[in-house]
Amino acid sequence: MRFFDLSAWIFNHKELTKRFWSSALLVWRDRKGWVITLGLFLLVIVLLQLLVQVLLNLWNRNFFDALDRRDAAALWYQAKIFVPLAAFSVLLAATSVWARMTAQRGWREALTRRVIVQWLEHDRFRHLNGMVKGTENPEYRISVDIRVATDAPIDLLLAFVTSMLTAVTFFGVLWTIGGSLDVPVFGMTITIPGYLVIGVILYSGAMSTLMILVGHHMTGVIERMNQSEAEFRAAADAFRGEKVVDEAASIDGEKRNALWLRLQTVLLWWREFCWQLVRTTLISHSNFLLAPVVAWLLCVPKYLSGAMSLGELTQSAAAFVTVQTAFNWLVDNYQRLADWRSAVHRVGTLLVALDDLEAKEGAKPGPASS
Repeated sequence: MRFFDLSAWIFNHKELTKRFWSSALLVWRDRKGWVITLGLFLLVIVLLQLLVQVLLNLWNRNFFDALDRRDAAALWYQAKIFVPLAAFSVLLAATSVWARMTAQRGWREALTRRVIVQWLEHDRFRHLNGMVKGTENPEYRISVDIRVATDAPIDLLLAFVTSMLTAVTFFGVLWTIGGSLDVPVFGMTITIPGYLVIGVILYSGAMSTLMILVGHHMTGVIERMNQSEAEFRAAADAFRGEKVVDEAASIDGEKRNALWLRLQTVLLWWREFCWQLVRTTLISHSNFLLAPVVAWLLCVPKYLSGAMSLGELTQSAAAFVTVQTAFNWLVDNYQRLADWRSAVHRVGTLLVALDDLEAKEGAKPGPASS
């Protein structure tokens, strides 16, 4: 029975997600030229930001090599180079925010208009609230959940593309600068090619696996917390229709009990969410502190042997941290993914309910012809 319930739950969520995308993607199909232009512009921005990141990584090497040589002229030259690089990086970051939010605003506007038209048509809003469990507070779904459901995919996709391109690019830096490492074992010497690449893969894999093991319940917790918040708002909204006769009889007892019960549910799920964040923060903050240290420790043997300069050491360590951060895309976006899934399911529930109302309207017999 439990397996059947789980299967039904998964099927229901898949159907809701499918229903959301069937409406959301119509917006992109209707504005293909705008979508393609803005998408290409965002991709160019991502590539330019990656180029600046590579140049800053190279600048880091040259600066510390000049510092190690105590070369004042080279240090001054590097300082002058840093100014336009930093300015260009800031400009690209601001431009990326503008382009990303423009895409999000356009998508939200088009989808919201489509849903509002369906919601207002034939006064469906009068018959919707409470019709299906999960359709409480349709106004909130239209104003907030659609925003979350359209904002997150663009942010997550851009972050994913950036992470993959960054990882691939800085793999090359680690492989080239780090080279191979000779390790003496029982009187023999074992050569590990691209040892920094291997090191960052092993370290990132270990941290990501640990984070997933610790925080794998977070998606479900956030989804249930968001749903309990929606039910709490709906329980509070139910009082708006009450006619006040006197202070004792103005509030219906059943609705009052429901309100307090919904509040308790909200607080229980919020506490569970708190503990999920505590556990994942232990891992994420430990990783924040450990990653640079691990990178330096891996580079130290080659630096002490003279096979790596101070600038190459700092460049390799920075590249190591950059790749490791790119690999953490899923871990870093756990909460955002959960919020997005919750919003998509809630919007999907609203759309399905509106579809049902529309189907019932179509099934009603028309006026008899004379």
